[in-house]
Amino acid sequence: MYDLIPEDWGGFATPWVVELSKSFRFLKALHFRRMIVTDEDLELLAREKGGDLQVLKLDKCSGFSTDGLLHICSSCRNIKVLFLEESQVIEKDGNWLHELAMNNTQLETLNFYMTDLSQVSFDDLELIAKRCKSLVSVKIGDSEILDLVGFFRYAVSLEEFSGGCFNKQSEEYASLAFPLQLRRLDLNYISKKEMHIVYPFASRLKKLDLLYALLNTTDHCVLLEQCPNLEILETRNVIGDRGLEVLARSCKKMKRLRIERGADEQEMEDEDGVVSQRGLTAIAQGCLELECVAVYVSDITNAALESMGKNLKKLSDFRLVLLDKEEVITDLPLDNGIRSLLSGCNELRRFALYLRPGGLTDMGLTYIGQHSQNIRWMLLGYLGESDSGLLGFSRGCPSLQKLEIRGCCFSENALAMAVLQLKSLRYLWVQGYIGSETGLDLLTMARPYWNIELIPPRKVQYGEGREIEHPAHILAYYSLAGPRTDFPPSVIPLDSVA
Repeated sequence: MYDLIPEDWGGFATPWVVELSKSFRFLKALHFRRMIVTDEDLELLAREKGGDLQVLKLDKCSGFSTDGLLHICSSCRNIKVLFLEESQVIEKDGNWLHELAMNNTQLETLNFYMTDLSQVSFDDLELIAKRCKSLVSVKIGDSEILDLVGFFRYAVSLEEFSGGCFNKQSEEYASLAFPLQLRRLDLNYISKKEMHIVYPFASRLKKLDLLYALLNTTDHCVLLEQCPNLEILETRNVIGDRGLEVLARSCKKMKRLRIERGADEQEMEDEDGVVSQRGLTAIAQGCLELECVAVYVSDITNAALESMGKNLKKLSDFRLVLLDKEEVITDLPLDNGIRSLLSGCNELRRFALYLRPGGLTDMGLTYIGQHSQNIRWMLLGYLGESDSGLLGFSRGCPSLQKLEIRGCCFSENALAMAVLQLKSLRYLWVQGYIGSETGLDLLTMARPYWNIELIPPRKVQYGEGREIEHPAHILAYYSLAGPRTDFPPSVIPLDSVA
């Protein structure tokens, strides 16, 4: 979690697995996210629910190994979805995948993308493709793409593929053939030399993930022009304003756009490789079907936000991060632009705004509260000027259930008062605030079933000899089970402070 919370903060799945195994007679689907799952948990689950379980998602989880996966793949013979993306799996061998290949004919989705699972038998993947006729989505690690030729040949129903890598000479990929049903694609480390393998079916693609591609701004432009039916694009800000202008002209069916920050050390950005108000204005005017925009920008203006509010009437998820790369931003504060965006996009349910000091005034925060009637999740980063801004914000947002705040200048008392005013709030996470000496000002928001946890400031190691101090955290949430019992030393329940 990017070191935002301590590694040992808790979140053990064992009590849940024990209770689910006893109480849920026909458990068909289970999804754990960012929890600690043990091999013993998976063994119990396989033994008690193996005949019924069809969907198992371990999303960004840790604590288990391939031994636990072996139990699942041996006993859960009707499993249709096995999802492990970004989980920290201890790899002992590849037997789990072999068991899955030998025992399962129902698999529809297999995902171990962004894990450290590398002992993968291509014969096992090919056997899964042969036996599982309904296999539609496979996401794997960094396997040489030419080793998957047999898998692609038999995966006739495959609609989505992620992973792979390119270690051979570009001409060796000339005869590579992908399944005819493929519509969603993510090829890791693809460069300009290998782009030609996508062209034959680019016009059929609905989703393209270029987050780990080695493409510059011009490469993005050339590829996107070949994708008129694209609905989902994920990439880095190397796409640049020029790439977004091509997207706006060529991809009128776009629904979801995600632009992450490029790794600074890669130095992939060319002189065009920044995203600003120019690119956002282009997509606001050209991609009118957009439902989700999540973007890192180097510059932004009120006018660009106003254009989005005017044109993107289907927008339900908006997230904007202003990078600190540029010292001077064209048009701050963004109060009027944010007001126009929120008042124009009435379908918004998720909203994140991460700026810098001076990016939004207290009045801007109040505007967010006034014009967020339907928003249920919100992240606010480096916004506002004082407690009055937070209090003005909290008088609105009638539907807000989850609120995350980072780097803002609010006091404990103001945070507590805001929680009391946000009647639908179920979860609060704060990193960086003006703390009191005792933390007792937070007791103002105490109520039945409302757990409050404090994580004091701590030092985090970054590289050799580099140490960064992370500010204090507040975590508060409703739980009918009461306070949890797995507190590590780094987490202090507020009742123990009191």
